[in-house]
Amino acid sequence: METKTLETKIGVQFKNKDFLLTALTHRSYLNENPSWKLDHNERLEFLGDAVLEMVVTEDLYAKHDNPEGELTNWRAALVNAVMLAQISTEIDLNDYILMSRGEAKDTGRARQYILANAMEALIGAIYLDQGYAVAAEFIQRYVLKELSRIIEQRLYRDAKSMFQEQAQEKVGITPGYEVLEESGPDHARQFKVGVYLGSELIGEGKGASKQEAQQKAAEAALKAKGW
Repeated sequence: METKTLETKIGVQFKNKDFLLTALTHRSYLNENPSWKLDHNERLEFLGDAVLEMVVTEDLYAKHDNPEGELTNWRAALVNAVMLAQISTEIDLNDYILMSRGEAKDTGRARQYILANAMEALIGAIYLDQGYAVAAEFIQRYVLKELSRIIEQRLYRDAKSMFQEQAQEKVGITPGYEVLEESGPDHARQFKVGVYLGSELIGEGKGASKQEAQQKAAEAALKAKGW
């Protein structure tokens, strides 16, 4: 697979191309291509998620004196799947992801999470190949630049954040989330999540990721409480 165009777009020339290729390999691709020499991108996604959160947290802490709650909401808006999927279009990441023919046909919510996960995996690959500073520069260029738009358009007011604020203000309890059910094959998991105040189940939600299911559960809880 040719990766020079992508490397040029993101301004990173990989020393070990296998890191980049692994970041672009979705689990479903291995099912149809058992001879593929590399692993899928989920371990890199795990690593990249941590690097992304650390870089964003450091930047927000250093540049903004806002209360912890506001910084948490801004960070959540910067690193969520919807935002990462949007950012991925700037580098045409979808054109490079290796996936099964079935996944390639799906352009709905499932694709959004594939793109978001690939962005995190790409960050993990950059970190392993080039180090923290280069990964941080990439995150600054593509992710943190969205902060002004998030603040201006109040995109950080997501259901989960709103429910937490209301719950803490009205009943003095921080909501807890629990996965109630998982279903579907590994490459197309569905999650059912419940949100609790103490031991009381307030709302439930389903989604293609735990994060999406948590948001849906928070939306249901806001309605249930009339908040």
